[in-house]
Amino acid sequence: MAKNKLNGKDSFEQYYFSLYNERWVSLKESFTTEPLYATFQINDCSPYYLDAASVFASNCLPLKEDSQILDMCAAPGGKSLILASKMDEKSNLVCNERSAERRNRLCAVIKESLPENISNRIQITGNDGSLICKKTDKKFDSILLDAPCSSERHVYNSPKHLEQWTPSRVKNLSFTQWSLLSSAFLSLKDEGYILYSTCALANEENDGVIKKLVKKYSNKENTFSIKILDIDFSEKKFELPSCVQIPELFIEKTEFGYQILPDKNNGAGPIYFSLIKKSID
Repeated sequence: MAKNKLNGKDSFEQYYFSLYNERWVSLKESFTTEPLYATFQINDCSPYYLDAASVFASNCLPLKEDSQILDMCAAPGGKSLILASKMDEKSNLVCNERSAERRNRLCAVIKESLPENISNRIQITGNDGSLICKKTDKKFDSILLDAPCSSERHVYNSPKHLEQWTPSRVKNLSFTQWSLLSSAFLSLKDEGYILYSTCALANEENDGVIKKLVKKYSNKENTFSIKILDIDFSEKKFELPSCVQIPELFIEKTEFGYQILPDKNNGAGPIYFSLIKKSID
């Protein structure tokens, strides 16, 4: 007799239990609580509320003076606000979002939550991120790639999406993430930085994507080397801008990056992030 095929919820539970074992119970419980939000506000501009873990992660992208910065998948715009508030007065930020609907939301956030002296140095584009490298070869000093991901917290709280979930979702998204990260790396100037992040729990979408990048570009034929950086969170360059504050968070090290998970952070997260540098040999 053929075995009954697991439905979406059962398959979801089985998949993530295999990754986190008993901890999966506390993670699920944290998904049902209110996320830990931080408030971003500059002067009299409209406040914007975003997950405290997202603030922390996006703040870890180093920004040079007089730099060209790219937020490759920028909508809805919270991480763009963090980057914009950190960049110096000679820097420019490109906020890219392929979806027209999400791009409209992004435009509204930039207009409402940033003063003109900052927003007038932001360009909003609608390109396919995986193809940006064909237009912008080695253009950017710093790139934030907050990639589309499984977003398990949202899936778990949506009966419709939970029933539709299959393990192939993770695999398909990892392909998309890889194409975006590869494009970002090719768009990066020598000695530039990429911060790759997701709100996914699956290793295949996190360290697994970084591992592909390391494997592809770690060869003697290149004139550069790829470095996955350990982050000293106490350094002054990683201090938060004054327009947003968050509580101290518990950060967990992974093979190539870091995770902030909601079960140990009063609801903040989940988020994964990895800091990558293209170094000249």
